Amino acid sequence: MLKDAQKQIDDWAQGFKDPYWPPLAQLAALTEEVGEVARLVNHMYGPKQKKAEEAAQELGEEIVDVLFAAMCLANRHG
Repeated sequence: MLKDAQKQIDDWAQGFKDPYWPPLAQLAALTEEVGEVARLVNHMYGPKQKKAEEAAQELGEEIVDVLFAAMCLANRHG
């Protein structure tokens, strides 16, 4: 299942001149996405309340972003 998802991402990425960002940029993107998941979980279960002006985000969508970033990094390295 994950290999299929990785292949779909790679097929899509190969349509660009530079299919994947450099490794450190990819790691930064992955870290940013994990931070967004942490922020949401903290809002949902921790003491930090969400500000009224903050847009609603879905935890599932943010987890998918983490998986996408991780698969891009994995694809770049075989």
